[in-house]
Amino acid sequence: MAQSAWGHFKKTPTFLRIKLFLKRLRGRELWLKPEVRRAAVKSCGWWFDPDSLGEGAVVYSLGVGQDIGFEAGLIDEFGAEVHAFDPTPSSIDLCESMQPPAGFRFHPWAITAVDGSIRFYPRERRDGSASTAMYTTVAEAGVARDAIDVPTFTLQSVARKLGHARIDLLKMDIEGAEYEVLEGLLDSPLLPTQLLVEFHHRFPGLGTKKTADIIRRLHDIGYRIFVVAETGRELGFIRQQETQADAPALTR
Repeated sequence: MAQSAWGHFKKTPTFLRIKLFLKRLRGRELWLKPEVRRAAVKSCGWWFDPDSLGEGAVVYSLGVGQDIGFEAGLIDEFGAEVHAFDPTPSSIDLCESMQPPAGFRFHPWAITAVDGSIRFYPRERRDGSASTAMYTTVAEAGVARDAIDVPTFTLQSVARKLGHARIDLLKMDIEGAEYEVLEGLLDSPLLPTQLLVEFHHRFPGLGTKKTADIIRRLHDIGYRIFVVAETGRELGFIRQQETQADAPALTR
């Protein structure tokens, strides 16, 4: 009974806030806070701003995993046109075997800063075996012997290929590859209105400084944080049309 109660408590917002605070004290997470106020809502683990999504919104979802609940919800509520990108074998198998909702399109490609190909490494499980569902571009966080090479495209190339002049929401859960995607975004003329990003600075060779640096650079092109999730690693950004000279909300 005690174990059951503890297991329940570990999932509560109170526990998650305490855990995040302790990680911040130890330098494992950044001291971040929202910079602008938006009507953020949560769906399938992701916070997003519904007010910036109109009927027929164009959504790019990078990293499908084993669940398209978030994407299906956007289609159902907003009539969104959702394009999901994931070159990992298990996600390809999932999307090929299911009957997707109308408005959902799957592409077995990786989105990066350049067109070409990239090596993906399966994440290493705690028992040392290779994951069949989670892959990363960070070699130190994966299993080298089971690496795969996958096709890559930039956001600009994909949008041109799919005939899109805008992206209303870009979601990324791509196991450390988000930094390269965001680097490519900095000089792109195609800037999504809303960014939802899970940062993986806990991976070997990355670190919180890499996340802090890319947040500052996103700030320079008009993006502001509107939500920080309970873990401190999933952030929502909204692009402001008028940029300001203030510093991003990285505090000590």
